[in-house]
Amino acid sequence: MFVTAEIGVNWDGNFELVEKMIMNSKNAGCDAVKFQAFDEKIVKDHPEKERLLKTSISKSNIEQINSIAKKVGIEWYCTPMYDKAVEILDPFVKRYKIRYGDSLELHDGKNSSLISKVLETGKEIIISSQKSPKHLEIYNNDNIKWLYVVPKYPCQIEELDFRYLNDFDGYSNHCLDFVAPISAVILGAEMIEIHVTSNKNKNFVDNMVSFDAEETNRLVDMIRHFEKLQR
Repeated sequence: MFVTAEIGVNWDGNFELVEKMIMNSKNAGCDAVKFQAFDEKIVKDHPEKERLLKTSISKSNIEQINSIAKKVGIEWYCTPMYDKAVEILDPFVKRYKIRYGDSLELHDGKNSSLISKVLETGKEIIISSQKSPKHLEIYNNDNIKWLYVVPKYPCQIEELDFRYLNDFDGYSNHCLDFVAPISAVILGAEMIEIHVTSNKNKNFVDNMVSFDAEETNRLVDMIRHFEKLQR
């Protein structure tokens, strides 16, 4: 079971805070932490644009993020959202994440330049999708892992449809009910992605889908428990 703690934009560009979040994720038993890499064009209409840009992995902060993750002793990887980001990330990561929005082109029969660029690296790619990817030409690519996701922030437990979970390798969670990721584990998911935050009482951008350190500890303990029961 590979568990990823999505730090994403919840670290606010604060390196002391991100080290604490990475350490909390490591102590909870997560296998990796994940970030996002986007440019100004992608967030130009967002009301928190300037705040978000501080959290994007870029040439100016990637060395420090890499150093902190190495110090803590946990893998980190990232979701590139524009082509140039792949070149920035490639010397530092051994896998990539493709967000739900960028996977839609695959279901429309297209292969975006971003996905093509990531495929060219030959590294593992984790792709979030709400639709089953089984019909896609690249479904059987050994370098690709598929995560089922409901792209609603937050989604409710009744909005999940695990009938085709066997078409996926895992589950990306946007539901604050522990039942969601635990159900995915019981149903055979081999990868779980959860969002994390340092403080649910503050206004971090993705708090509405995130677990704090205490919740992350409890949830990952439960995931590991059910993982053992399935062996």
